[in-house]
Amino acid sequence: MADVLRFSTSLHTLNNYSSSTSYNSSSSSSQLFGFSSKKNIDKRICSTTVSAATVAFPLVLKRRQKRFISWKVHARIAETEGPKWWERNPGPNMIDIHSTQEFLDALSQAGEKLVIVEFYGTWCGSCRALFPKLCKTAQENPDIIFLKVNFDENKPMCKSLNVKVLPYFHFYRGSDGQLESFSCSLAKFQKIKDGIAKHNTARCSIGPPKGVGDLELATSPATKDKSTEEASSR
Repeated sequence: MADVLRFSTSLHTLNNYSSSTSYNSSSSSSQLFGFSSKKNIDKRICSTTVSAATVAFPLVLKRRQKRFISWKVHARIAETEGPKWWERNPGPNMIDIHSTQEFLDALSQAGEKLVIVEFYGTWCGSCRALFPKLCKTAQENPDIIFLKVNFDENKPMCKSLNVKVLPYFHFYRGSDGQLESFSCSLAKFQKIKDGIAKHNTARCSIGPPKGVGDLELATSPATKDKSTEEASSR
């Protein structure tokens, strides 16, 4: 404030002085403003600019931090409200398996269709990275059945099927039973495409598979009743 008053007073004096006397502008203006040279004027201007920047920068940084926190909170809320990544379903040919019985029933009902089983973990980063591409493949191949097996929900079954790493895949088809199995990551997704090209070929149906590894296909209630009637008639 003092500098502004001094500047205004000096400017008024300069105007009065210029009407009656000629002078050297470079030297006189410096004396009237109270500075010894232009260099001192530049120093004061720079000092004022730096001081303003010192005050403004923390405010700008604080605003940006608030915006980032707000964005992060909204993103977390959106993720919580929506389905988890493993719950997303691209279509009717991708089925969630929650038990051994569901697994065996799904294989039996698939008939001669190619069945691809993915064993995954909700905590598995590789499973999450691969999943969108698997969903896209399911959409592109509606004639193939895709089964999703949560490892943590089905540990006994997974151990019986010798699943030791995730993500892991099994290929099944009709009476041929299990065709092949392998671990696969996003970088090696071509293995799944190669398996589809190899095994998804037309063939005649000669009945459902008799078993799946160490798992036995469950006998349906209708079959049990029929067997009981035949035994009693004898």
